[in-house]
Amino acid sequence: MEIITKTTDFYLREESAAAIGKFDGVHVGHRRLLEEILGQRKAGRKACVFTFDPPPSVFFGKTEEKELSTREEKRRLFAALGVDILIEFPLNRETAAMLPQTFVSEVLFGRMRAGFVAAGTDISFGAGGVGDAALLKRMAAESGVDVRIIEKVAVDGQEVSSTRVRKAVEEGDMQLTERLLGMPYPVFGTVQHGNRIGRTLGMPTLNLLPPADKLLPPFGVYYSGVWLKGQYYKAISNIGYRPTIKEDIKRLGVETYLYDFDGDVYGEKIEVNLYEFKRPEKQFHDVEELRAQLQEDIAAGAAYNDKYCIFRFE
Repeated sequence: MEIITKTTDFYLREESAAAIGKFDGVHVGHRRLLEEILGQRKAGRKACVFTFDPPPSVFFGKTEEKELSTREEKRRLFAALGVDILIEFPLNRETAAMLPQTFVSEVLFGRMRAGFVAAGTDISFGAGGVGDAALLKRMAAESGVDVRIIEKVAVDGQEVSSTRVRKAVEEGDMQLTERLLGMPYPVFGTVQHGNRIGRTLGMPTLNLLPPADKLLPPFGVYYSGVWLKGQYYKAISNIGYRPTIKEDIKRLGVETYLYDFDGDVYGEKIEVNLYEFKRPEKQFHDVEELRAQLQEDIAAGAAYNDKYCIFRFE
């Protein structure tokens, strides 16, 4: 997948089918947009995703919310789904002041050579966010560009949105989160050196320090799965600060025990998929009490139904 980032000076060589959006979480509603542009490849168009970097809500200081999908996670997921080109269009004072008509004519139809555009009903663009679906459709008709405005997708009778996904994650409802995303909730990162407490307890774990801007569910133990070097492993994970372990510096981490695995993979990239909340994080009286609870957690995880992640990051 080609990534165009940190520049407004680009010009696509071939006609594109473009999907426009924030794509936080890349949920099932976003997948509908992606299905539309991927379907245009048979017409010889490149499947192109356009998003702003940083997101408008961050640039305008409207929110300090953490992200459902980090930049790296979105890049890897778009690539896995078959997107040809990802444009991370820089949002700054100059581009934020661009008139919506200028954005459509010069960027969307000009630099991106969009012959097809897919967007949601709530699309907004241009200075003040006044550009909308009606303006896009009117300008597209004048230029001979095909536009598909996609209605909201519903799950369990309610519309899917990044706000709804965020609420499910914050409540630790990973099964609902999976239905809204169309995949288990992922946390992606690099295996870090820990203090080897798990190994001394006879339960070695992989330690991942999630990006500071990644939204995590409530602290506690989760049934999980891990993709490592193209191989899938059943797992169980703890998210939190490990309150029982005495450490000079407490670091928020995702600590994961892999079944049927024992190896040195420090520095490797892994994807942890969170399936279901088991119990909250708690402080134990001593290490032996912690060991007993970990043994119970691991036994419960072994009996938990096997899951399989359709999408993996490579």
